[in-house]
Order: sequence, then structure tokens, then C-alpha cells
Amino acid sequence: MCEEVGKAEIQIDYLVNNAGSGVFGRFMETDIEDELSINELNMMSPTILCKHFLPQLLRRRGKIMNVASVAAFQPGPYMAVYYATKAYLLSLSEAMNTELKGTGVTVTTFCPGPTQSGFQDAAGMSSSGLVKGKRLPSAHDVGVAGYRALMEGKSVFIPGFMNKVMVGSVRFAPRAWIQRVVMAMSAPR
Repeated sequence: MCEEVGKAEIQIDYLVNNAGSGVFGRFMETDIEDELSINELNMMSPTILCKHFLPQLLRRRGKIMNVASVAAFQPGPYMAVYYATKAYLLSLSEAMNTELKGTGVTVTTFCPGPTQSGFQDAAGMSSSGLVKGKRLPSAHDVGVAGYRALMEGKSVFIPGFMNKVMVGSVRFAPRAWIQRVVMAMSAPR
């Protein structure tokens, strides 16, 4: 993709790393090839794209949005690798945003919760308590919130009151308790 953009002489003002995948199930039962593909898409691809396009974004004072998830803030039983990749993306993005202060380039880490999209079906998590029977926000509404956060240059943005409450509670609760709660919430129903 990087080569194709270069050949077409496309000027990049905004880079949005929104592709992501996951697989639902106990870590010991999920396929290693699936997990390695998740690592590549969720971590390596955004890293490569940011590294490749950053010089151009610096010249143009552009913006980057890396789409992580509320999953970035705690371990995730039943989706261990997905949660870990989102934690990586949050950490990378916050570090980049700090390094780029004063350059005119901002890096926004967008951390939505579960959203109406094809993600849950693709990840095989339609039976998860996180989504089964829940009324999830539309991809359009979540996307609009992300766009606003990007344009405002926010460092980390978590849309939705309950998502903010959940992330806030993770900061103060014992880690072992959080792990048990996430496992109970995520378990197949």
C-alpha cells in the first residue's frame, strides 16, 4: 500500500489506522495462525504505516488516528491477543503524540467500546456477554465521534459515558478483580 500511494503521488494529510481483527475463545484453544494474523494487522500494520507516512505528515502538519479500543485498558480473557494488541496500539500512539508535540502533527488514540459492525461476527464473538442482547452504538455514530476527536487533536478519546466509566474504574480497581469481571462479562452465553 505504501508503494501504491507513493506511485500515485497522493499527498497524505490524515492517516487513520482503523483495520482490526480478533478471535473469540480461550487462548489455549484459538488457532496460532489466526493470532499471528491479528498481531500483524492490529500492531505491525499501524506501526509500518505511521513510520512510512510520518515524514509527509510532518511536512503537511497532518493528523494520525489509531483506532484502539476500550479493550486497551485491561486484560481480556477470551480475546487475550486482541486486547494485548490494542494495549500496544494505545501505548505506541500516546508515545508518538508526546514525541510529536510542537510539530503540528497530532496522534489521536480512539478507543470505542463494542459497536454495531461486522467485527463481532468475524471474531466469532456473537455469543459473548459483551455483545449478545446488547444495544450497541452504530458504526456511523462512533465514526462521527472519532472524526471530531481527530480534528480536535485529542490524545486519547473514549466515546460513550459507560465506556468512560468502565475505563475509569479499571484505573482504581485491583487488577485481579478486573480480570475476573472482564472474564465474567465476556463469557459465552
